[in-house]
Amino acid sequence: MQAPDRDAVTIGFLPEATSMPVLVTPDGPGVDLPGWLRSNRDAVEERLLRHGAVLFRGFHSGSVEKFEQAASAVCGTLFREYGDLPREGESERVYKSTPYPEDLSILFHNESSHLPQWPMRQFFSCVVAPHTGGQTPIVDCRTVLDRMRPELVELFATKKLRYVRNFIEGVDVSWSRFFGTDDPAEVERTCAEEGTSFEWTPDGGLRTSRQAEAVLSHPATGEAVFFNQLALHHPSSLDPETRSSLLEICGDQGMPRNVFWGDGTVIDDAVVAEVGDLMDRESVAFTWQEGDILVIDNMLVAHSRSPFTGPRKIVVALGDMTGGSAPSASSV
Repeated sequence: MQAPDRDAVTIGFLPEATSMPVLVTPDGPGVDLPGWLRSNRDAVEERLLRHGAVLFRGFHSGSVEKFEQAASAVCGTLFREYGDLPREGESERVYKSTPYPEDLSILFHNESSHLPQWPMRQFFSCVVAPHTGGQTPIVDCRTVLDRMRPELVELFATKKLRYVRNFIEGVDVSWSRFFGTDDPAEVERTCAEEGTSFEWTPDGGLRTSRQAEAVLSHPATGEAVFFNQLALHHPSSLDPETRSSLLEICGDQGMPRNVFWGDGTVIDDAVVAEVGDLMDRESVAFTWQEGDILVIDNMLVAHSRSPFTGPRKIVVALGDMTGGSAPSASSV
């Protein structure tokens, strides 16, 4: 009798999401996921470039340590200096998910697309599944661009975006945590090197302004992708009462996060709503199971978060950092 193959897996799709993510499950107990990933890294990469996302399910229970081992098998070097997310426990390479009210949605975005460098690979793992909701919907950024009105595509490709951020203690992450230093001179050097405009505010805060592409060409596939944090940074993402209060207190330039057209002019709410509706229509979502690991190509796929009830622990890792060398797609 032939012994079972301890490295055997089944590859397919979820019943509720037949185009992505690709679903990989073990054929039996004892499959070593990090070992399988090291042996099949090229095959995983090929599926990521074609489909944008791969979900590994059923290999182990929820575990930060096992997640880090699996993510490291895909990306030998995971990013250790991400200032926008709090670290998970003692790990230097795994982060908690974004702290945000559980009854609200986090809108679609590509991680760090407003910054000079971003991860090509982003990993999520479910350590504790929520009672209800809490999905991490994903959407193919190639499809979004293909189905967007041509006039709107042209606007994003030519006008670009300008992200304005105010680091206000107690409202968002502090500038010291984001930049990893308490030295203002070091912050100024970093901003200058990155091409980010900055100014210190009278209350000791920091305001930064950075122009970025909204449409880029994927460095591996050459495909044009809608790559940005438009919905997440635009004031229309806030509930009306919070938005009104912040605008009255802070003004456009003083909002914790804001995004304008690249020339500094205001982006109409209707534009953001149109894009958001399109991304919602084209998105797919699945219910988290403890131990799930989702890997996405961060330029091909944007992600969001649904409201939830009960305890929810999703941890995050980032890898294959890239940045300024990525080509724009202004000719789409």
